[in-house]
Amino acid sequence: MQQTLTKAPEGTRRVPDSLEDTLTTQAQAGDRHAFAQLLRMHDQRMRALAYRLLQSAAAMDDALQDAYLKAFRGLRDFRAESTFGTWLYRIVYTTCIDHHRRIGRRAEVPIETVVAELTATAAGGPAFDERVVANEVILAALDRLPPDQCAAVMLVDGDGYSYDDAAYLLDTTAGTIASRLSRARASIRAELENVR
Repeated sequence: MQQTLTKAPEGTRRVPDSLEDTLTTQAQAGDRHAFAQLLRMHDQRMRALAYRLLQSAAAMDDALQDAYLKAFRGLRDFRAESTFGTWLYRIVYTTCIDHHRRIGRRAEVPIETVVAELTATAAGGPAFDERVVANEVILAALDRLPPDQCAAVMLVDGDGYSYDDAAYLLDTTAGTIASRLSRARASIRAELENVR
C-alpha cells in the first residue's frame, strides 16, 4: 500500500485539519504534554526508521533521544509547510545518519525474526535454513548499502512511499531516489544470486 504525505505547495502553509495539527499548535505554544503526545503518535514509525538505519536497539534509542530533543528545541521554528510527522521524520533521518557516521552499523538478526521464521516454516513454505540464508543475505546487503540508498529502499520498498514523497522526506529529487533504488536493488540482487 502506497503512503502519501500531506504537504503544502512551496512557500505556503498547510491548513490545520487534524488532531496532529492541533497538538502541534499547542506544543509550539509551550504545552509539553501536547509535544509528548505528538511523539507517541509517531514513535513506532520513527523507531522502525532508526532501527533499519542503525541496526542496533541501543543506537536506535540514542539517536531517537537526540532527534526528539532536536525536535523539541526546534519546534518554535516549525512553519507547518508539511505535517509534524514529516518534519520529525526528516529530523530522525538526519540524526540517524549522523549517528551512523559516528558509530558505524552492525548487522543483527533480532530474535523476533528467528521466531517468525520458525513459525512460518511450521506452516509450510521454503525450509527454514533456506529462508534464514536469504534473510541474512538481504540484511547483510542492506547493511552494506550507503545510508542514502538504504533509506530509499526503506521508504519506497519497505514503507510504500512514492518516489516524490521519498524525495521530499530525504530532501532530494525523485530522479535521485530512482537512481539510489536502482543501484541498491542491483546490489541486493547480485548478493542473492551469489548465494544460489
